[in-house]
Amino acid sequence: MTTHVTIIGAGLGGLTLARVLHVHGIPATVYEAEPSPAARSQGGMLDIHDYNGQLALKEADLMDEFRGLILEGRQAMRILEPDGTVLFDQADDGTGGRPEVQRGELRQVLLDSLPADTVRWGHKVSGVRALGAGRHEVTFAGGGTVVTSLLVGADGAWSRVRPLLSTDTPEYIGHSVVETYLFDADTRHPAAAKAVGGGSMIAPTPGREIFAHRERGDTLHAYVGLSEPRDWFAAIDFTDAAVASARIAQEFDGWAPELTALITEADIPPVLRPLYALPNGHRWDRVPGVTLVGDAAHLAAPNGEGANLAMLDGAELGKALAAHPDDIEAALTEYEQAMFPRSAEAAIFEGAEAHGIDSDDNTARGLIAAFTRHEQAR
Repeated sequence: MTTHVTIIGAGLGGLTLARVLHVHGIPATVYEAEPSPAARSQGGMLDIHDYNGQLALKEADLMDEFRGLILEGRQAMRILEPDGTVLFDQADDGTGGRPEVQRGELRQVLLDSLPADTVRWGHKVSGVRALGAGRHEVTFAGGGTVVTSLLVGADGAWSRVRPLLSTDTPEYIGHSVVETYLFDADTRHPAAAKAVGGGSMIAPTPGREIFAHRERGDTLHAYVGLSEPRDWFAAIDFTDAAVASARIAQEFDGWAPELTALITEADIPPVLRPLYALPNGHRWDRVPGVTLVGDAAHLAAPNGEGANLAMLDGAELGKALAAHPDDIEAALTEYEQAMFPRSAEAAIFEGAEAHGIDSDDNTARGLIAAFTRHEQAR
């Protein structure tokens, strides 16, 4: 295949696509809005599943590099009552079915696997328009354009490529998370560190939950979930860390102090992250010369599958293009026909997000029952 592939977005999905194309000798360029690979934090831990994310890494011929990133023991899981009682404590079984890695380190492995000039940093897309016959023109905010015969939107929730295919836009799902970090946890935050344990911990209740995991370097990374409208969060001054932390902690009044410490003892200001999703089963009619991968195609509420699906999308699209070097439309059709049902029916971790944070079953005992059903069904 000689057609040059233009990829918008240097997240995990776009980079996996670029890598699989490179393995097959297909030229590609990735345009990324961020000015450099280190422009911002790349998030926390990811469990990379043997039924999707790891399959993508195999197609990318990066399994050895991936294994070098795995943080041993982080598959351990604990489920707690709000009073701190541990109801479920599962050790890392060592099977490697869902090993944990740092997102930023995985992204760097993908970047390092590409020719040096593959990613063009500091290219924020300001507009995309169809030129006909499967060709598209991409305009960048800093000036300049590129015309391509094969355009892939890997540019996340607020994709600038998606409007070429769909009029759907993400909508707020009714709850948000407040993100916190505690550093040097075993020495500076021992009670919280003990509560979290060696892997991940969740304390769920209807409308309120705290999830945390242990990252590299004795760091605890927590996501405090609250089911409230956007206006409720807008009334909180997140520019004042102390005020914001106190207000969020107030919603967990009566919870064990080792759990609320994940809010009140945070070592950085709390970060509000509203959660959005595209309609479940989002799809579009085939449009020549363009497609989407990852959140641009199927943004969903957090379910443990987003990064894995994005990587698999990239790998499967790369495989399809390699299999149909003289027929781009056949490749895109094959990819989309498999991707649509895969994203709609993706296996969901049977946690609080599986049956909704507002559900009466969003309790420690309800989560344990759901988790047990999930494991038995595998």
